[in-house]
Amino acid sequence: MIAIILAVAAVSSACDLEAPSGRSDCTRAAVDALPMNAIQAVGTHNSYKMAIAPNEMALLRAANPKAADSLDYAHPPLREQLDAGARQLELDLVNDPTGGAFATPLGRRMAGAAAVPYDTAALARPGLKVLHVPDVDYRSTCQTFVACLDDLRAWSRAHRDHLPILILLNLKEEGVKLPGAVTPPAFDATAMDAIDTEIRSVFREGELITPDQVQGRYATLREAVAAGGWPSLKAARGRIMFACDCTPEQVARYRGDRRSLEGRVAFVNTEEGSPAAAYITLNEPAEQAQRIAAAVRAGLIVRTRADADTVEARSNDTGRQEAAFASGAQYVSTDYMRPDLRFGGYSVSLPGGGVARRSPSGRPMWRAGN
Repeated sequence: MIAIILAVAAVSSACDLEAPSGRSDCTRAAVDALPMNAIQAVGTHNSYKMAIAPNEMALLRAANPKAADSLDYAHPPLREQLDAGARQLELDLVNDPTGGAFATPLGRRMAGAAAVPYDTAALARPGLKVLHVPDVDYRSTCQTFVACLDDLRAWSRAHRDHLPILILLNLKEEGVKLPGAVTPPAFDATAMDAIDTEIRSVFREGELITPDQVQGRYATLREAVAAGGWPSLKAARGRIMFACDCTPEQVARYRGDRRSLEGRVAFVNTEEGSPAAAYITLNEPAEQAQRIAAAVRAGLIVRTRADADTVEARSNDTGRQEAAFASGAQYVSTDYMRPDLRFGGYSVSLPGGGVARRSPSGRPMWRAGN
């Protein structure tokens, strides 16, 4: 036990946790002894998002320039982001139990004969879909949840030694207020079950990090993480963790009458004192710095954001990302793992390089034997 503690303490923040160097303060044994909530890594926001077609963007910009600016970004396919070092991705889900609800987007119809080609065949089939804003910002590198999961699993199986990957899920229940636009179906109890069913249709239990695995023998998930219940990096390598970054109402529907999250696949974004608390979204790293640090010390995994709505990229403002990395949040999300040269050189990468480092917030709660 003492040797393990000494090894954990020896790992410096300059060590790349995914690929240890073998130097005395960065050995594989010391890195693998760390709990998975000790890391800090970069992730992406709306990771599936393609650019809005130029002629559809022109229509949007004429109607709402501010909204157009905020939506004017895009990401490469999920595998390319993972190759580049992203260890947190975000998918926006819409409920489509009968299929076809999102197959004829209003923006595409308004473009008419000038519409930029986009194959919507997969949108006609029943099942959860992945898109940002129905009818307006609908182009995705993987249109269905299962297709995104298939891409993710294929990459994971080809890189079995990767650090744990966090997949955030946003559940979209609102559309744009325009004639002819679709109103997404709500995520009722059946849809909440479908989230777990679709995940389990792609991933095996041993490829996931689930609330039940972390809770173990404890009465609640919150008690487990407070006692240091997260698995070690050795145990977590090659695995995926899902978290529902949802509204309180959606979290309540996903939990149902469970005390914590028994039987569920995904963790949930919830207040620190909840019996289901293990993950939390705190997206304002400067304003919420103390709360982030306290949550990390209490054993929670935190996601924050380095930028939003293209604001920082347009002004090359690095203040928010500096606050995000300093906060100790385990996952720092960005829209700019690579710069958008239309705006300049703004980009976000882990200080010191590498895929992941030890969180600068101090040693999190951890128990031996994980």
